[in-house]
Amino acid sequence: MRNTASTWAVAAVLALTAAAASAQPAGYTGPSNAPKAAAQGAYAGPVNVPLMTVRQLLDAGRDDQPARLQGRIVSFEGNERYTFEDATGRITVEIDDEDFPAGQTVSAEHRVELLGEFDKGLRKTEFEVDRVTLLP
Repeated sequence: MRNTASTWAVAAVLALTAAAASAQPAGYTGPSNAPKAAAQGAYAGPVNVPLMTVRQLLDAGRDDQPARLQGRIVSFEGNERYTFEDATGRITVEIDDEDFPAGQTVSAEHRVELLGEFDKGLRKTEFEVDRVTLLP
């Protein structure tokens, strides 16, 4: 009976260790390098969504308005929330792991383009990202 209990204890510790290893680190270093499911294809052609600055979006943006932003993701805030910055200001952005470029690491030094939708509510204002593209 004791061997069975210790076997289950070891299995539980290994499962917890594996789960912890795949969690996002507390400080922002970009998305996890853990293996993802098979990458899906994505549209890479021209986009007619207007390029805006953070200031323009915050000052005149409408709820659910599509937009593109160019700048840097400067910090990870937790729970899929990041701080994005351009020359005009900062905004909280929500980015799902699968919306980062497949097979590429994004850090605070990389310039990126975010394609998504402005979420302007009474209690929060953020940009919900559909796609992150690394800029040259």
